[in-house]
Amino acid sequence: MPLHRRKLLKTSAGLAITAFVGGQPAAASNSGSCQPRDPLKNLTEGNQRFCNAWQEAARNPSTNLGSELQNNRCFNAPQTLFNEQHPWATVLTCADSRVSPSWIFDTTPGELFVIRSAGNTAFDAAIASIEYSVSILQTPLVMVMGHSGCGAVSTAMGEAALTPSLERLISPIRSQIANSPDLAAAVRSNALGTAATLRENSTLLRQAETTGALKLVVSYFDLQTGAVTLI
Repeated sequence: MPLHRRKLLKTSAGLAITAFVGGQPAAASNSGSCQPRDPLKNLTEGNQRFCNAWQEAARNPSTNLGSELQNNRCFNAPQTLFNEQHPWATVLTCADSRVSPSWIFDTTPGELFVIRSAGNTAFDAAIASIEYSVSILQTPLVMVMGHSGCGAVSTAMGEAALTPSLERLISPIRSQIANSPDLAAAVRSNALGTAATLRENSTLLRQAETTGALKLVVSYFDLQTGAVTLI
Protein backbone atom coordinates (compact mmCIF):
# COMPACT_ATOMS: atom_id res chain seq x y z
CA MET A 1 0.00 0.00 0.00
CA PRO A 2 1.47 3.44 -0.92
CA LEU A 3 2.68 5.43 2.08
CA HIS A 4 0.30 8.37 1.55
CA ARG A 5 -2.72 6.06 1.38
CA ARG A 6 -1.64 4.20 4.53
CA LYS A 7 -1.29 7.53 6.35
CA LEU A 8 -4.71 8.66 5.16
CA LEU A 9 -6.38 5.46 6.39
CA LYS A 10 -4.70 5.76 9.79
CA THR A 11 -5.76 9.38 10.08
CA SER A 12 -9.35 8.57 9.09
CA ALA A 13 -9.52 5.71 11.60
CA GLY A 14 -8.14 7.93 14.35
CA LEU A 15 -10.71 10.64 13.67
CA ALA A 16 -13.57 8.13 13.65
CA ILE A 17 -12.47 6.53 16.93
CA THR A 18 -12.04 9.96 18.53
CA ALA A 19 -15.56 10.85 17.46
CA PHE A 20 -16.98 7.76 19.15
CA VAL A 21 -14.96 8.30 22.32
CA GLY A 22 -16.29 11.82 22.55
CA GLY A 23 -19.85 10.67 21.97
CA GLN A 24 -20.09 12.57 18.70
CA PRO A 25 -20.02 10.14 15.75
CA ALA A 26 -18.81 11.72 12.53
CA ALA A 27 -21.50 12.48 9.98
CA ALA A 28 -22.05 9.61 7.58
CA SER A 29 -22.81 10.15 3.94
CA ASN A 30 -26.30 9.17 2.86
CA SER A 31 -25.60 9.15 -0.85
CA GLY A 32 -26.77 5.55 -1.06
CA SER A 33 -30.42 5.12 -1.99
CA CYS A 34 -31.04 2.19 0.39
CA GLN A 35 -30.75 3.82 3.82
CA PRO A 36 -33.57 2.75 6.18
CA ARG A 37 -34.50 4.91 9.14
CA ASP A 38 -34.69 1.86 11.41
CA PRO A 39 -32.07 -0.77 10.42
CA LEU A 40 -33.32 -3.45 12.83
CA LYS A 41 -36.89 -3.03 11.63
CA ASN A 42 -35.64 -3.26 8.05
CA LEU A 43 -33.83 -6.53 8.80
CA THR A 44 -36.97 -7.88 10.47
CA GLU A 45 -39.19 -6.96 7.55
CA GLY A 46 -36.72 -8.38 5.03
CA ASN A 47 -36.55 -11.63 6.95
CA GLN A 48 -40.34 -11.82 7.06
CA ARG A 49 -40.41 -11.61 3.25
CA PHE A 50 -37.77 -14.34 3.06
CA CYS A 51 -39.58 -16.44 5.66
CA ASN A 52 -42.86 -16.28 3.74
CA ALA A 53 -41.15 -17.25 0.46
CA TRP A 54 -39.08 -19.98 2.16
CA GLN A 55 -42.13 -21.62 3.70
CA GLU A 56 -44.11 -21.34 0.48
CA ALA A 57 -41.27 -23.04 -1.38
CA ALA A 58 -41.23 -25.80 1.25
CA ARG A 59 -44.94 -26.40 0.63
CA ASN A 60 -44.69 -26.04 -3.14
CA PRO A 61 -41.37 -27.19 -4.66
CA SER A 62 -42.18 -25.46 -7.96
CA THR A 63 -42.05 -22.05 -6.24
CA ASN A 64 -39.33 -19.76 -7.62
CA LEU A 65 -37.73 -18.21 -4.56
CA GLY A 66 -35.98 -15.56 -6.63
CA SER A 67 -39.25 -14.33 -8.08
CA GLU A 68 -40.93 -14.39 -4.68
CA LEU A 69 -38.25 -12.11 -3.23
CA GLN A 70 -37.97 -9.54 -6.01
CA ASN A 71 -40.76 -7.31 -4.71
CA ASN A 72 -40.16 -4.52 -2.20
CA ARG A 73 -36.38 -4.66 -2.59
CA CYS A 74 -34.23 -1.56 -2.78
CA PHE A 75 -31.37 -1.65 -5.28
CA ASN A 76 -28.44 0.74 -5.10
CA ALA A 77 -27.58 2.11 -8.53
CA PRO A 78 -24.19 0.94 -9.85
CA GLN A 79 -22.96 4.54 -9.82
CA THR A 80 -23.63 4.63 -6.08
CA LEU A 81 -21.37 1.63 -5.46
CA PHE A 82 -18.48 2.34 -7.82
CA ASN A 83 -16.38 4.33 -5.36
CA GLU A 84 -17.96 3.98 -1.92
CA GLN A 85 -20.27 1.97 0.29
CA HIS A 86 -22.78 2.88 2.97
CA PRO A 87 -24.04 -0.37 4.54
CA TRP A 88 -26.65 0.16 7.23
CA ALA A 89 -26.02 -3.05 9.19
CA THR A 90 -23.13 -5.38 9.99
CA VAL A 91 -23.78 -9.11 10.43
CA LEU A 92 -21.34 -11.56 12.02
CA THR A 93 -22.54 -15.07 11.23
CA CYS A 94 -21.49 -18.61 10.34
CA ALA A 95 -19.70 -19.61 7.14
CA ASP A 96 -22.33 -22.32 6.58
CA SER A 97 -23.31 -22.24 2.88
CA ARG A 98 -27.01 -22.16 3.79
CA VAL A 99 -26.71 -19.04 5.92
CA SER A 100 -26.35 -16.03 3.63
CA PRO A 101 -27.43 -12.79 5.37
CA SER A 102 -28.23 -11.01 2.10
CA TRP A 103 -30.58 -13.88 1.23
CA ILE A 104 -32.07 -14.28 4.71
CA PHE A 105 -32.78 -10.55 5.08
CA ASP A 106 -33.77 -10.00 1.43
CA THR A 107 -31.18 -7.30 0.82
CA THR A 108 -29.04 -6.30 -2.15
CA PRO A 109 -25.40 -5.21 -2.70
CA GLY A 110 -24.34 -2.22 -0.66
CA GLU A 111 -26.73 -2.79 2.25
CA LEU A 112 -25.02 -5.29 4.57
CA PHE A 113 -21.41 -5.55 5.76
CA VAL A 114 -20.91 -9.25 6.47
CA ILE A 115 -18.23 -11.17 8.41
CA ARG A 116 -18.40 -14.97 8.38
CA SER A 117 -16.55 -17.81 10.06
CA ALA A 118 -17.51 -21.33 11.10
CA GLY A 119 -19.40 -20.94 14.35
CA ASN A 120 -19.61 -17.13 14.05
CA THR A 121 -16.69 -16.67 16.45
CA ALA A 122 -15.30 -13.25 17.40
CA PHE A 123 -11.74 -13.93 16.21
CA ASP A 124 -9.29 -11.01 16.01
CA ALA A 125 -9.87 -10.26 12.32
CA ALA A 126 -13.64 -10.34 12.85
CA ILE A 127 -13.42 -7.80 15.67
CA ALA A 128 -11.17 -5.58 13.56
CA SER A 129 -13.58 -5.83 10.62
CA ILE A 130 -16.53 -4.84 12.80
CA GLU A 131 -14.54 -1.94 14.24
CA TYR A 132 -13.91 -0.83 10.66
CA SER A 133 -17.58 -1.08 9.75
CA VAL A 134 -18.65 0.88 12.82
CA SER A 135 -15.92 3.55 12.90
CA ILE A 136 -15.26 4.11 9.19
CA LEU A 137 -18.45 2.97 7.42
CA GLN A 138 -20.54 3.94 10.46
CA THR A 139 -23.04 1.12 10.38
CA PRO A 140 -25.39 1.79 13.32
CA LEU A 141 -26.37 -1.86 13.85
CA VAL A 142 -24.30 -5.01 14.48
CA MET A 143 -26.00 -8.40 14.62
CA VAL A 144 -24.38 -11.65 15.77
CA MET A 145 -26.41 -14.48 14.23
CA GLY A 146 -26.22 -18.16 15.10
CA HIS A 147 -28.24 -20.78 13.23
CA SER A 148 -29.91 -24.14 13.66
CA GLY A 149 -27.87 -27.22 12.80
CA CYS A 150 -24.54 -25.40 13.16
CA GLY A 151 -21.76 -27.87 12.38
CA ALA A 152 -19.07 -25.93 14.22
CA VAL A 153 -21.09 -25.81 17.43
CA SER A 154 -22.03 -29.47 17.02
CA THR A 155 -18.34 -30.33 16.66
CA ALA A 156 -17.54 -28.30 19.78
CA MET A 157 -20.06 -30.40 21.69
CA GLY A 158 -18.30 -33.61 20.65
CA GLU A 159 -14.96 -35.18 21.50
CA ALA A 160 -13.62 -36.10 18.07
CA ALA A 161 -9.94 -35.48 17.38
CA LEU A 162 -9.41 -32.34 15.31
CA THR A 163 -6.55 -30.66 13.48
CA PRO A 164 -4.68 -27.92 15.40
CA SER A 165 -6.37 -25.23 13.30
CA LEU A 166 -9.83 -26.65 13.96
CA GLU A 167 -9.05 -26.90 17.67
CA ARG A 168 -8.24 -23.18 17.70
CA LEU A 169 -11.51 -22.47 15.93
CA ILE A 170 -13.59 -24.65 18.26
CA SER A 171 -11.93 -23.63 21.53
CA PRO A 172 -13.84 -20.36 22.11
CA ILE A 173 -17.09 -22.07 21.17
CA ARG A 174 -16.53 -24.81 23.75
CA SER A 175 -15.97 -22.21 26.45
CA GLN A 176 -19.31 -20.57 25.64
CA ILE A 177 -21.59 -23.62 25.45
CA ALA A 178 -20.80 -25.46 28.67
CA ASN A 179 -23.80 -27.31 30.11
CA SER A 180 -26.02 -26.60 27.10
CA PRO A 181 -28.72 -29.30 27.00
CA ASP A 182 -28.95 -29.52 23.20
CA LEU A 183 -27.57 -28.08 19.97
CA ALA A 184 -30.14 -25.28 19.68
CA ALA A 185 -29.35 -24.06 23.19
CA ALA A 186 -25.63 -24.33 22.50
CA VAL A 187 -25.96 -22.24 19.33
CA ARG A 188 -27.78 -19.53 21.28
CA SER A 189 -25.21 -19.59 24.08
CA ASN A 190 -22.41 -19.37 21.54
CA ALA A 191 -23.97 -16.35 19.79
CA LEU A 192 -24.50 -14.58 23.11
CA GLY A 193 -20.91 -15.41 24.08
CA THR A 194 -19.64 -13.95 20.81
CA ALA A 195 -21.47 -10.68 21.47
CA ALA A 196 -19.97 -10.58 24.97
CA THR A 197 -16.50 -11.13 23.48
CA LEU A 198 -17.01 -8.22 21.09
CA ARG A 199 -17.84 -5.94 24.01
CA GLU A 200 -15.01 -7.24 26.18
CA ASN A 201 -12.31 -7.06 23.52
CA SER A 202 -13.18 -3.82 21.75
CA THR A 203 -13.11 -0.48 23.50
CA LEU A 204 -14.37 1.15 20.33
CA LEU A 205 -17.50 -1.03 20.17
CA ARG A 206 -18.23 -0.63 23.88
CA GLN A 207 -18.01 3.14 23.66
CA ALA A 208 -20.01 3.32 20.45
CA GLU A 209 -22.76 1.30 22.13
CA THR A 210 -22.61 3.50 25.23
CA THR A 211 -22.95 6.72 23.23
CA GLY A 212 -25.83 5.34 21.18
CA ALA A 213 -23.87 5.30 17.93
CA LEU A 214 -24.21 1.50 17.81
CA LYS A 215 -26.87 -1.09 18.60
CA LEU A 216 -25.54 -4.64 19.13
CA VAL A 217 -28.07 -7.48 18.96
CA VAL A 218 -27.96 -11.29 18.93
CA SER A 219 -30.20 -13.58 16.90
CA TYR A 220 -30.93 -17.17 15.88
CA PHE A 221 -31.79 -18.29 12.35
CA ASP A 222 -33.98 -21.39 12.04
CA LEU A 223 -33.36 -23.21 8.76
CA GLN A 224 -36.64 -25.07 9.07
CA THR A 225 -38.86 -22.00 9.18
CA GLY A 226 -36.56 -19.38 7.66
CA ALA A 227 -37.22 -17.11 10.64
CA VAL A 228 -34.64 -15.02 12.49
CA THR A 229 -35.51 -14.32 16.14
CA LEU A 230 -33.71 -12.06 18.57
CA ILE A 231 -32.21 -13.70 21.64
